Amino acid sequence: MSSTMKIYCKNIEEYVAINGGETLMELARQLAPRLNGLKPVCASVNNKTEPLQYQVFAPKQVEFLDRRSGSGQRVYVRSLCMMLYCALKHEFPEMRLRIEHSVAGGYYCRLFSHCDVTGKLAVHRADAAVISRLKEAMTDLYKRDVPFERKERLTADIIEKFRQADLPDKVELLETVNELYTTYYRLDGVIDSYYGALAPSTGSLDIFDLILYKEGFLLMGTDRHNPDIPASKVTQEKMYEAFVDHLHFNHVIGVSDVGQLNKAVEAGRSSDLINVAEALHDKEIAAIADEITARYRNGGSRIVLIAGPSSSGKTTTTKRLGIYLMTNLLKPKMISLDNYFVNRDQTPRDETGDYDYESLYALDLAAFNRDLTALLNGDEILMPTYSFEQGKRIYKGDTLRLEENSILLIEGIHGLNPELTASIDENMKYRVYVSALTTLSIDDHNWIPTTDNRLLRRIIRDHKYRGTSAVETLRRWPSVRRGEEKWIFPYQENADSTFNSSLLFELGVMKDYGEALLRDVPNAIPEYAEAYRLRRFLSYFRQIGERDVPPTSLLREFLGGSSFHY
Repeated sequence: MSSTMKIYCKNIEEYVAINGGETLMELARQLAPRLNGLKPVCASVNNKTEPLQYQVFAPKQVEFLDRRSGSGQRVYVRSLCMMLYCALKHEFPEMRLRIEHSVAGGYYCRLFSHCDVTGKLAVHRADAAVISRLKEAMTDLYKRDVPFERKERLTADIIEKFRQADLPDKVELLETVNELYTTYYRLDGVIDSYYGALAPSTGSLDIFDLILYKEGFLLMGTDRHNPDIPASKVTQEKMYEAFVDHLHFNHVIGVSDVGQLNKAVEAGRSSDLINVAEALHDKEIAAIADEITARYRNGGSRIVLIAGPSSSGKTTTTKRLGIYLMTNLLKPKMISLDNYFVNRDQTPRDETGDYDYESLYALDLAAFNRDLTALLNGDEILMPTYSFEQGKRIYKGDTLRLEENSILLIEGIHGLNPELTASIDENMKYRVYVSALTTLSIDDHNWIPTTDNRLLRRIIRDHKYRGTSAVETLRRWPSVRRGEEKWIFPYQENADSTFNSSLLFELGVMKDYGEALLRDVPNAIPEYAEAYRLRRFLSYFRQIGERDVPPTSLLREFLGGSSFHY
C-alpha cells in the first residue's frame, strides 16, 4: 500500500500509515486485532471527540473510545435517545417525545399528543403496552444494525427539514444560533439533531431498557460500574418533585428550552426572567425557613444541615436561609464543615493517589461531634479554621455559643450522611439538600446535564477566587465526581427539603465568562476535549448581561459582586 501520511494511534502507541479519506470506523476495523477487544463508539482526534463517521485527511493523533469512557458514555446515551425517537416515529408517529432530565438512575421521558378539544399538546401517559412496543422497535433497530447517517447542510435548509418533521423546538433553536451550517443525523428514515457525536450504527447499542416512571418512563443506559448490563432504577422521589416543580415554572413563563430563552433575550425580556427566577428562589428558601421555624418552636430542629455537590450553591443558600430565619425571630449561627478537615498528612487519598477532600473521613468527625454536643448543652466552644495554605486546622481565638433562640446552620457536602452527626438526636436535625437541577433543555431530545452547569460555575469561581486555571479545574473534576457518587448522592433522599439552586438565565450570563476561560485550554492536552465540548454547548446561548443579577443572587457566589461575605 502506498501511503502519503500517518496517524498516531494512542491505543497501540504507534504510527499507522493511511492513504487519506478513510473514516475512523475503517481505521478501527483495520486495527481491530490490536485493540484488545475494544469496541469503539467514537474517538478522540487531536483531543476532540469525533464520531466514527469522521474522515481523516491529514496526520492526526487518534484514540478510539468505547462506552466505558466519559466521552463514549455520552455518545452511547445520545445514540440511544435517537434510537428511541426513531422507534417512536415508527410506532406512534402522532406523538411527541421529550427527554427531560437525568433522574432515578435513567433519563426521564414523557410523551405528548395534540388534545382533540384545544389542539394543544397534552401529556400522553405511558403504559406497559406503549413501553413494550417501543422496546421491541428499539430491539429491532439494534438487530438490523442501522447506520446513523451524519449529514451537514445549510442551516436554512435544515430548519425547513425540521419544520416539515414537526420539530418546532429545533427550528426555534436554529433560528437563534446564527450558524451557517448545521449537522444532523438520519436513522431509518427519521431525522434529528444532537449536541455531540453519535455511534456509527444501532448494532453497538445492545444494552438499554425502558421502565415506566411517573407520567412517562425512564430510558436506561448502561450501568456506571458495569457497562455490560443496564442501569437500575434508584429512588429519587424528592429530587423528582423538585425537578417537576421547576418544569412547571418554566412552562408557565414560556421558557422551557434554549430556543425559547434566546428569543426571550432577543425580545428584551432578560430583566424580567432574572427577576422572576430570583423571586422563585426567595419563595422556596422562605418556605424552607418557615418549616424549620415551625419544628424549632415544637422543640426540634436545633441544627440545620445544608448539603449538596460541588458548586451547587450551598454557601449562598445557607446565608439566605439564615436571613429568612432571622425574619422568623431566630438567631442563626453558621459553621462550615471545611473548617473540620483533618490535617493534610492525615487526609485520605483516592484511587489515583490525590487527596480525597470529598471523603467523609477527610473530616475530624470526633472533634466535630464533640463541638456539636457541647453547643447543644449550652457550652462555648473554640472554633477552628482550616488553612489550605498550611494544610492544617488552626485556632485564631474565635468562639461560639448558642444563645436563646439560636439555631445552628452547618454547610458542607456531607450534611445528609447519618455518620456525620451520629451522636446527635435525629429530632434535633433538619436536612436541606441543594442541587442545581437544570430544567432548561437545549431542545426536546437534548437536556442540559446538571453536572455541566455545576462545572461551568466551578471553572468561573475557581479562576476568580482561587487563581485556578480552567485546565486544573477540568483535570480535578473527574475526582470530584467520583467523590460525589460515593459520598453525596447516596444520601439525597435523607433530606427534609430539596432546594433547586439552578437559575433559568444563568447559562446565558456565564456564557462570556466560560467561553473566555475555556479558550485558554490548549489543544495539546486531554482536557481540551471537555473544554471544546463545553464551548460548543455555550455557543447555543445568547449572552445575557449580568447588570440585572442582584447582589444577593446565588449566581454571585461564582461571578463575584455578591453582597454576602464568603
